[in-house]
Amino acid sequence: MKKFTVLALALLLVVAFTVPASALENIFGGYWRTRMYQDRNFEGDDGALSQSQDAVMVDTRTRLYYTAKLNDNLKLVNKFEMDSVWGTATANQYGRPGTDAISVEVKNSYADFNVGPVNFLVGAQYFLLGRGLLSGEDGIGMKAIWKVNDGLYLPFVWNKFYDGNSIGVGEDRTRGDIDQYIFTPIIMLSKDIKINPYYVFIHGQDALAFSTVAPVYTQASFDNLNAHIFGLDFDGKFGPASVWFTGIWMTGSTTATGTALTSTAGMVAGTEIDVDAYALYLGGKFDLGKADIHANFLYATGDDDGVATDKESSAFLGTTSQIFTWAEILSGGVVDNQVPTGAPAPANKVSNVMALNLGTKVMPTDKLSIIADLWYAKLAEDNAFGEDKLGLEVDVTASYKLVEGLTLDVIGAYLFAGDAISADGKNETNPYELITQLSLSF
Repeated sequence: MKKFTVLALALLLVVAFTVPASALENIFGGYWRTRMYQDRNFEGDDGALSQSQDAVMVDTRTRLYYTAKLNDNLKLVNKFEMDSVWGTATANQYGRPGTDAISVEVKNSYADFNVGPVNFLVGAQYFLLGRGLLSGEDGIGMKAIWKVNDGLYLPFVWNKFYDGNSIGVGEDRTRGDIDQYIFTPIIMLSKDIKINPYYVFIHGQDALAFSTVAPVYTQASFDNLNAHIFGLDFDGKFGPASVWFTGIWMTGSTTATGTALTSTAGMVAGTEIDVDAYALYLGGKFDLGKADIHANFLYATGDDDGVATDKESSAFLGTTSQIFTWAEILSGGVVDNQVPTGAPAPANKVSNVMALNLGTKVMPTDKLSIIADLWYAKLAEDNAFGEDKLGLEVDVTASYKLVEGLTLDVIGAYLFAGDAISADGKNETNPYELITQLSLSF
C-alpha cells in the first residue's frame, strides 16, 4: 500500500509537469507543524498505576496539497500526509536515525466537478456533519450538492464505512457492507443566519456492523443495523454577538446474533437492541474588538446501567468518523493522544458527558493572542463506582507570530480532577499537560 501511495504521488507530479500549461492549472499548498508535549498524572492514581499514562514526546506532521485544475468545472484534489515521532522505533517512519522511510499517507484524492447547478465530489475527502459530533474525519464516498440559489443548497452524501468484499467475495461478504446516507440542506436566511437540518441513515447487515459503529457492544455480534439520525445546526451573528446550536437525536435498532454472546451481555441470539440517544451543543461569543467572551454547553447521553444489559443503547455514539474536541485534557484537544482514566474515551469521541465552558480570547498585539478557558465536566450517568465528577479544567493557549506565516503556540492545561478520574472511584492525582508547537501553512 505504501509503495502504491508513493507511485501515485509520482504519477501525479509527472502529469503536473508534462501537461501543457494552457490546459492545466497547478495549485500547490500545505501545512507543517512540530510539537513537543508531555502528559502527566493521566491515570489519576498515585499507587501501582502511578505514571502509567505519562508521555513525553516530540512529533512532526507535514501535509502537501496538489490540485490539478483542468477547467472551471473540473479539478482533481489531492492531499498527502507524512507523520513522524522523533526517535521512533516504528519501522517505515522517518523519525529514526537516517530518517529514510516510506510513510506517505493519502488524506484526500477526489474529483471535484460541476454538471449544471450540481457540484459532485467523488473519492477520498473530508466529511463534516453536526460540527464533528457525527462526522469530522476524512473518509471515502460521494457528495452531490445542488445549488438551488444563493440561499439554498441541497447536499446528498454517501459515506462508505466498510465493505465486506474487502475480505473476500460471495453473498456473505456482500451483506457485510456498512453505509451512511445523508441529506443535509443548507438554508441561508441571510448572510449572517444559517440553518442546517440533516437526516442520516446508517445501514449494516452483517455481524461486524454494530460493533464497528457502536464499540460499547463489542462483547457480542450483531445483525441488521438500521440507525436513523435527525439533527439541526443553527448559526447566527447579531452585531458583535454570535450564537450556535446543534441538536442530534438517534434512533433505530439492531439484532444480537452469533456465538460471541456472554451471560454478562444480558442478551441471547435474536435479541433486538433499540437505539435511543441524543446530544446537545450550544454556545455564544461576544466580540469586544481586541477581545471576546465565549461560552459553550455540551451534553451527550450515556447508558444508565453503565453496560449493555437492558436491550437499549441510550449512549450517544456518533460514528467511527466522529471527531469532536472541547477541553484540552478531557477530550484529547490539540495533542489528540489520550484522555485520563475515567474520562469519556477514546479521545475526540463524545458520549456520556455534560460540560460547561466559559472563556475569553484577548489580543494584546497584532502578533500575540491568548485564549483562556474554564471547563466544568461530569459524566451524564454514574460510572461503575457510582461517581460522575470529572472535574474543573483550566486551559490557556498563547499564540505568537514569530515571522510572517510561522506561529508558535504554547499551551498549558490542568485538571482539578473529580473521583470519576480514576480506575477505582478514588482520584488521587490531578492530570496536566504542556505543549509547545510550531506551525505554518502555505
